[in-house]
Amino acid sequence: MRQLHTEVQRHTLPCRKVRGDLDASTLSDVRRATMTEDEAELRLRASVGGLLSKAPEVSAKRVLSDRQRSIAIALVAVIVICAVISVLTTCIVLIGILIFLYLVAFSYRVVLFNRSTRPGGLERVSDEEARSIPDSELPIYTILVPAYQEADVIGLLVTHLGQLEYPADKLDIKVLVEEDDIETIGAIESADPGQQFELVVVPGADPRTKPKALNFGLGLARGDYVTVYDAEDEPEPLQLRRAVAAFSRLPADVACLQAKLSYSNSRQNLITRWFTVEYAMWFQLFLPGLATMNAPIPLGGTSNHFRRPYLQMIGAWDPYNVTEDADLGLRMFREGFHVRVLDSVTYEEANSDFINWVRQRSRWYKGYFQTFLIHMREPATLRRELGMRDVFQFFLFVGGTPLLALLNPLFWTLTIIWFVAHPSFELAAFPAPIYYAGIFCWAFGNFVIAYLTIITCRIIRRPDLLWASIVAPIYWIMMSLAAAKAAIQLAFAPTFWEKTVHGLSRYGASGTDHTDPGHSAAESHSN
Repeated sequence: MRQLHTEVQRHTLPCRKVRGDLDASTLSDVRRATMTEDEAELRLRASVGGLLSKAPEVSAKRVLSDRQRSIAIALVAVIVICAVISVLTTCIVLIGILIFLYLVAFSYRVVLFNRSTRPGGLERVSDEEARSIPDSELPIYTILVPAYQEADVIGLLVTHLGQLEYPADKLDIKVLVEEDDIETIGAIESADPGQQFELVVVPGADPRTKPKALNFGLGLARGDYVTVYDAEDEPEPLQLRRAVAAFSRLPADVACLQAKLSYSNSRQNLITRWFTVEYAMWFQLFLPGLATMNAPIPLGGTSNHFRRPYLQMIGAWDPYNVTEDADLGLRMFREGFHVRVLDSVTYEEANSDFINWVRQRSRWYKGYFQTFLIHMREPATLRRELGMRDVFQFFLFVGGTPLLALLNPLFWTLTIIWFVAHPSFELAAFPAPIYYAGIFCWAFGNFVIAYLTIITCRIIRRPDLLWASIVAPIYWIMMSLAAAKAAIQLAFAPTFWEKTVHGLSRYGASGTDHTDPGHSAAESHSN
């Protein structure tokens, strides 16, 4: 901790002059969290080092433990030695293992898809039930909004959060801004938000990540419940009331409700259409499927609603994990808490730019790799806490998500080479059992995933997305590029946070084109 204190001091001291400049100029009309420099430094230390000091074994500050590093080196050495003895036999074994993992991983997704149709996958609260809670009985609700370089969407943020059907005096909205982000701070000043909004200036220090800012804001939270919204989010107006009602009737061990996410600019271009179908499959089918199996649920990056004491009890977010949300869901499960999926939608802005999309997706995949490796540091402990069934599900869903994207190009390449050249070595490397398993994965596996993508359009009643689903294999190639980039970054820059640029939607001030008939919880209940 002494080293952490020195690191925080080094990064904080140069920024104090910037904070003073802001006090004297742009912040006079905005309600701000006030604290002394010593208080700010203590909070910063807790934000950066809280989980690291509480549970270093699950901190992503180091991706591989010493034992994992030794095992990885030994495994590579064994493969090299085996290849020297017999290249062909080594290839047969490796290809067989990879095909088996591929087969099990995509089969598991089919199971989740089927399970999502069963009762219990979604927590539904009707409009009447949500509105029946008297304002006087509603708890204070803290909303944390990390906003780094988000000046272009601050006006939309104030508008969208102003539409929440929740008493303003019971809202504790904290906009978390890095102290050197002058443009975003100026945008908040210009937006002139209400008194339920509070600007929290986060002192500069590494790692400069969203979870570090969330931890800093959580230390100032006043609410019994806490949720996270991104700056461009448009939550359904009744979402907070639905969450309060759902928590009131759920067991005490349910620590989090994950609302569904979708995209407001789904029709902007082909990428946003693909992204919308993928999100629908993830939040309306896969996560509810996990909920019916009482399995660990990796959270989304926004619209997760927490009981604040439980969140603080487990050390909150890991500032070094670039998918802090997925990691948090797994740590909650390991601590004996559960996550449910709330039938309420938050709309975000889908990435419409290819480069921006790859940057965002590679960060997600890198974070899933991170999370998988971190929680597999002590397999025996993980098995004791979760049981073999849930370890298996964690392996397939968290590990399998980036693994499938990473393996696809290998098998696509082998398939193309076979049809073009029929090389004898490839024929020898695929003996009959492996060959037929590979053909099954290639033919049936790809068909099933394509079918699930298409049927998702029917489930969410979005026929306008059908043609995008038909050409989804192009999207799979994009995923593989992002997975390859993630694997490289995991080795050389594991905690580097690639910022996603928002405000690229062409839909202007409203930011929305969500006209699908089933987009809100209220509408889904009326049908």
